[in-house]
Amino acid sequence: MVGGAIGTNPVLPILEDFLFTISNNQLTIAATDLETSITTQLEVSSDKDGVVAVPAKILLETLKALPQQPITFTIDEENFGIEITSGYGKYRLAGENGQDFPRIPDAEDVDAISLSSPSLGQGISKTIFATSNDELRPAMTGVYFQVDFNKLIMVATDAHKLVKHTFTNIESEVSTSFIVPKKALNLLKNALPNGDSVKLSFDKANAFFQFGETNLVCRLIDARYPDYNAVIPVDNPNTLTLSRTDFQNSLKRIAIYANKTTNQVILNINDGSLTISAQDLDFSNEATEQLACTYEGDPLTIGFNAKFLIEMLGVLESDEVKMELSTSTRAGILLPVEEVDGEEILMLVMPVMLSN
Repeated sequence: MVGGAIGTNPVLPILEDFLFTISNNQLTIAATDLETSITTQLEVSSDKDGVVAVPAKILLETLKALPQQPITFTIDEENFGIEITSGYGKYRLAGENGQDFPRIPDAEDVDAISLSSPSLGQGISKTIFATSNDELRPAMTGVYFQVDFNKLIMVATDAHKLVKHTFTNIESEVSTSFIVPKKALNLLKNALPNGDSVKLSFDKANAFFQFGETNLVCRLIDARYPDYNAVIPVDNPNTLTLSRTDFQNSLKRIAIYANKTTNQVILNINDGSLTISAQDLDFSNEATEQLACTYEGDPLTIGFNAKFLIEMLGVLESDEVKMELSTSTRAGILLPVEEVDGEEILMLVMPVMLSN
């Protein structure tokens, strides 16, 4: 779990190591890439306290190749040489002085909120896919956390799609906002326990996620998040309601025939019927399907990127979804018909302009 924090091309050689700290038969394992750090603890039996930096890659590969069994580490305090003993034999590797390991930030003078681990995991899964990879817009490469006393709003957007996920069942006495990088959230999602609650603390520079024996610290993205409320259209007189899985499966089939650059599919909607079509004129490919739906509003033809819609439908959980639409040039809003208690989710997708 801790190894996920180690970067691919670290600026300092010691960042390729785990920091092992032994104190009172407690082993603390830490790793960092200077942006994201993870520490966790486990019980061990040791004859004295100390610190050493252990090369992560060779250690992990050795442990993966050994079956379940006790192993012993012997550390040479003079040169930080490490000898690992298993039931099969001995393995020697060169450690480094643990005192040279970068200091991991502590949560001092922080504000904190507490939320359930499954809720946070859901929030991450439902937003992280909509973040941007555009390094020129750093704010959009992370997820925006807006803490508003007893609710937490998480927002992600790449300017083509946007997700806003709100939970109301959190304990907090603060109102603030910050942007958490994608790498930290991916690590967090994989490390979160099933039932625990998570304490999320933050100051101006870092966010600290604490659960069980584990701490994840990450440097926040120092940028202004765009005003996402301004892009969510308010007046959407046309409402389309249909089965989520039918809609998703139909899009998956139709997308095969779409232009590979735009992934454009056309939705032709009128009373009681939805026609989904795509064509790729370069290859003379085209496909059309009809789906039953409930529709209130004027007949409408609108184009979307099929990949975005498929991804969004895959994240929603309700059996039925509804799309709120106004015109063929304005964003569509995708919502679940059945909300989970204490959670709200809104997804927005920009249209792909219809070519004549």
